[in-house]
Amino acid sequence: MSTFSLLKKKMSLFRQSIRGITFIQHFSSHSSNVNNYYLRQKRKWPHSPYKTKYQDQETFPHQLAMQKLIQSTKNMSPKTNLLSILIDSFSSYKCNPTPNAYFFILNTLTKNPTTWDQIPHILDHIHNVEDFNTPEYIFTYLIKFYGVSDKTNLAFELFFTMPCFRCNPSVKSLNVLIWVIFKNNYDLRFVLLVLVKCQLMNIWVEESTFKILIKELCRIGKVKICVDLLNLMVDSGFNLDGNSCSLILCTMSGLKVCDGIDIWGVLKEMRKLGYIPKRVDLCNVIRFYVKNEKGVDGLLVLNKMKMSGIMVPDIVCYNLVLNGLILEGEWNYADEVFDELLVSGLVPDIVTYNVYINGLCKQNKVDEALRMIGCMEDLGCKPETNTYYTILEALCRSNEMLSSATKEFFGQMKLKGLQLNAHMYGIMIDCMIRNGEVDEAYNMLHEMVGMGFVPQSVTFDGLIYCLCERGLLSEVMELLSIMVAKNVVPGIGSWEALVQALSNSAKEDSSK
Repeated sequence: MSTFSLLKKKMSLFRQSIRGITFIQHFSSHSSNVNNYYLRQKRKWPHSPYKTKYQDQETFPHQLAMQKLIQSTKNMSPKTNLLSILIDSFSSYKCNPTPNAYFFILNTLTKNPTTWDQIPHILDHIHNVEDFNTPEYIFTYLIKFYGVSDKTNLAFELFFTMPCFRCNPSVKSLNVLIWVIFKNNYDLRFVLLVLVKCQLMNIWVEESTFKILIKELCRIGKVKICVDLLNLMVDSGFNLDGNSCSLILCTMSGLKVCDGIDIWGVLKEMRKLGYIPKRVDLCNVIRFYVKNEKGVDGLLVLNKMKMSGIMVPDIVCYNLVLNGLILEGEWNYADEVFDELLVSGLVPDIVTYNVYINGLCKQNKVDEALRMIGCMEDLGCKPETNTYYTILEALCRSNEMLSSATKEFFGQMKLKGLQLNAHMYGIMIDCMIRNGEVDEAYNMLHEMVGMGFVPQSVTFDGLIYCLCERGLLSEVMELLSIMVAKNVVPGIGSWEALVQALSNSAKEDSSK
């Protein structure tokens, strides 16, 4: 038979054997799915006795040594020398300690502050005695440990001496070191120094490094640097990270001043880089202008959103703009925005109504605010306590509204089961005192104390002054006893009014 024929026959037998093995594997898997125990119990080819847990004869001693090491460290004292236990555990099985064994020892030492002094001895032993290439995960763990333990200088030293331990540092350990620097509030020049030295060590930053830098810089409010890093990230060939873009905009929205950066301009630059903003990003842009008392600029952003087709504004965007305009007193713009959101088909929520009612009350349009509450209830939006509080404050502040209207509104709040608070009672008492309704104010204060609320010292002082003017000294003494029980210190005006009332009372008695 020729060589070619023999080779062809062997290939045919090989293909048949492959098909047979495939059929057996398919049949075995199918049988296991239907719980066919017969094939498993009566199989013709039992498992090899060598395919056991300790098949590798070289790792078997190491596993036994590791088990002995773990057992020896369970009930150790702070003075126990773990290095000697490590060496004894492995020498008893005539094998050398593994990197995992050293990592176990270091992990054990870091959990107890009384054993931290043994860590340098472990590292010296790895450096001077062992000859394996130390895994990087050991150093990343220790660098993070030193950072959390406020030992940043040791984290620096360990990172730059990693090559001495036969370990080439990578971007993983670099990222941990950068995190440590930011966590312990080191000067940003340290970060720059580390990045320059890393280039000399042939460690180049990756996308993950940019993300960490942007995240930590946003945490400390260095937004301008974050924007520069974002551009550098794209210029370096990395993908634009959407989460970093959102984080930058969110951080800017929380700052009062933003180093002269135009947040809308930043968003435009992000869009040029390929970022598609989310609705929360646009809300953060508007929130930035509102926080910096630029509500009109927030309105311009809202209009740009609609004109450019970036995104259809939702009720949250309109609420932010409406609030910014009202804070600036731009009443005409506020009315236009409120009408626009209704025409656009958006449904106002409780925030919308509270903001708009607050604007009406600031303009002393209390009648319109009261009608707005009626509209809310008709549309199924139940007013909350803050809604009533805003109107109650406006009623008490308005000179045009009669005291009866204020008391009627306060009574409606009680009937509706709203949870009243000390501020509401204080507003009512001050309103009654200004209108000369001293008796009603006195009764209201007793009601307030009975509800478990503590009036402010100013409320007591105003009522005591009015009672002293009327010569109602017994009521004054009763209020003073309440103040003592509630740990409220009377003001100077209360003592002056009381002394004047007592002197007048003494003069009247002497004249009689």
